[in-house]
Amino acid sequence: MKTIAIAGTFDTKGTEYSYVKELIESLGLGTFTIHTGVFKPTFEPDISNSEVAEAAGIDIKILASKKDRALATELLSKGMEKLVPKLYNEGKFDAIISFGGSGGTSLVTPAMRALPIGMPKVMVSTVASGNTEPYVGTSDIIMIPSVVDVAGLNSISTKIFANAVFAIAGMLKFENTKIVAKKPLVAATMFGVTTPCITAAREYLEKRGYEVLVFHATGIGGRSMEALIEGGFIEGVLDLTTTEWADEIIGGVLNAGPNRLESASKKYIPQVVSVGALDMCNFGSYETVPKKFMGRNLYKHNPTVTLMRTNKEENEAIGKKLVEKLNLAKENIALFIPLKGVSSIDVKGQPFYGPEEDKVLFDTLRNGVNKNIVEVVEMDCVINDVEFAEAAAKKLIDMMEK
Repeated sequence: MKTIAIAGTFDTKGTEYSYVKELIESLGLGTFTIHTGVFKPTFEPDISNSEVAEAAGIDIKILASKKDRALATELLSKGMEKLVPKLYNEGKFDAIISFGGSGGTSLVTPAMRALPIGMPKVMVSTVASGNTEPYVGTSDIIMIPSVVDVAGLNSISTKIFANAVFAIAGMLKFENTKIVAKKPLVAATMFGVTTPCITAAREYLEKRGYEVLVFHATGIGGRSMEALIEGGFIEGVLDLTTTEWADEIIGGVLNAGPNRLESASKKYIPQVVSVGALDMCNFGSYETVPKKFMGRNLYKHNPTVTLMRTNKEENEAIGKKLVEKLNLAKENIALFIPLKGVSSIDVKGQPFYGPEEDKVLFDTLRNGVNKNIVEVVEMDCVINDVEFAEAAAKKLIDMMEK
């Protein structure tokens, strides 16, 4: 029998969770209940809050005595993050569902993120219609807006709860049994202004038997790719669009954090890296651009995205950071430099054409990388030229097949 784990605060929302438990069991599925509240639950769970707290290294009675909700959420969340993957690996459940406000969502989603991609995970939440990145991260959690607060059973909440239950039940019932031929997985990074490059490279790789996962380099895309590499899913990396580093260093909105461009080196995975879209830093709508950048070369990409051309000083800083990351590699790495432009708008006649700015970036890379490890390939091309894309793809194949 397939089993769905139900995780939540059975002390304050016991009625709601009892309804969900009964509904799941009425569908012929098993339930496995995990109590994440601080106080006594309204029904006996399979995993008590004492066990969750113990996983976080604290006694639940001591935690309750502190009467600090924020601390309780933080510690019980850490306990869940450790305990839930262990229970899953022991075969206790096949899917997981939870319901809550911002506190309940923060409490359970870290544990969901620690579970394998593809395993059904549903979070019904009051914050599901807002910025869900802090909760979902790089995982495949499905968040459903609760519409009303998770507080009592009414004509709205019961419909939302039922839909969520039917959704996760369907994920278990209708498993994909189609066998897809196993192909080596390649991760590639793309931005709108490097799309022709990645499209040509992807087609080149696919014709030669590789499966290509393309990640949009918008911050979460870079983090998702790094997570999959770290998880051992990826066999080669075509990281031609490293633009997220411009946002990380300058203060744009699409940064991928300080660990971008590390996982492939740590896992000894072949990688071809380039400087795609490092001519730009990203902000929101024009009025959101920080005042200190007014007067710079700004370009309205669309009503919600404003680009800023990186200058010489910024390109030097970006180059130094890339050097630091590239030099982490011990083998199987190549740096491709397109001498005539790093994006579709960094070419003659386009708004971000900047040969002097690019030269600073290229010189910093040339002078900084460990050439005993990092192979530097310079081509008299724009990054979106087919010959550049195919040369980079071919180099990656050569390293993967070596």
